[in-house]
Amino acid sequence: MKKKWVIGTRGSKLALIQTGIVWEGLSRLYPDMEFSVKVIKTTGDSIWDTPLYLIGRKGLFIKEIEEALSAGEIDLAVHSVKDLPTELLGGLALAAVLEREDPRDAFISLKYGRLLDVRPGARIGTSSMRRKAQLAALRPDVEVVPLRGNVDTRVRRLDAGDLDAVILACAGVTRMGLQDTIREALPLDVMVPPCGQGAIGVETRSTDEAAELVQPLDHDAAAFEVGLERRFLAGIGGGCSVPLGVNAKLSEGRVMLRAVYGEEDGTILFSGGLEGDRSEGPALADRLLSELLRARGKGAR
Repeated sequence: MKKKWVIGTRGSKLALIQTGIVWEGLSRLYPDMEFSVKVIKTTGDSIWDTPLYLIGRKGLFIKEIEEALSAGEIDLAVHSVKDLPTELLGGLALAAVLEREDPRDAFISLKYGRLLDVRPGARIGTSSMRRKAQLAALRPDVEVVPLRGNVDTRVRRLDAGDLDAVILACAGVTRMGLQDTIREALPLDVMVPPCGQGAIGVETRSTDEAAELVQPLDHDAAAFEVGLERRFLAGIGGGCSVPLGVNAKLSEGRVMLRAVYGEEDGTILFSGGLEGDRSEGPALADRLLSELLRARGKGAR
């Protein structure tokens, strides 16, 4: 096995922190090897004035990284799993999923302690159609404001006073060291997070020795949860443009799978959940997907 490896990543502060977690893990495992980081600018890093769901393209934060991986310019790539479409570039694979951080969404405000406490007419910033749909259903009396930018940039928007609250991923806020700003971690039965939220994934070429290299970083429970969520998402199709929340939680051999599908105006076409033994996970995902597709079909008529 070779001694020098190149890790590809986006250049945002959060992406570099997550890449550092992978770098540290590999360095501990293989102290005689050398790991370097290559920053790659993606399409999503170039578009800051438009909500992601209005752009409507999959893989906004991974396309250029996958191309570099496929071309052999890098040996492995570090992603937020929620940025990964279910169909990866040919010849590539999600080789490891690290232990998952809290997958829930975070309510952050300088004025209010809980989402339910927010006054009517308040302005809440979010970057996601999924959050917008669920917010509109939970609090139809508030104004949802499009919000893009890095995690720290979005949190600082509260200081300007033009927003009453923002909703971000707990995991990103925590990894940025801003966990003290979280006023409420929104329960999974209140706001269902997107596929893969809170998980760091390592992508490699399918047949490359890098896939074997990163295998010790793979966390069994996280990989299982993410696998179910990605199986479910694959049946829906779409990426950031899909107002879908799906979360699998494994605990003591049991898995709880939740999903919600809505529209921008707050109409929830489907909300449901199933629980069973771990061995039933794929069947539960397929069953819940069938229920959602039936509900979505009725809503379309």
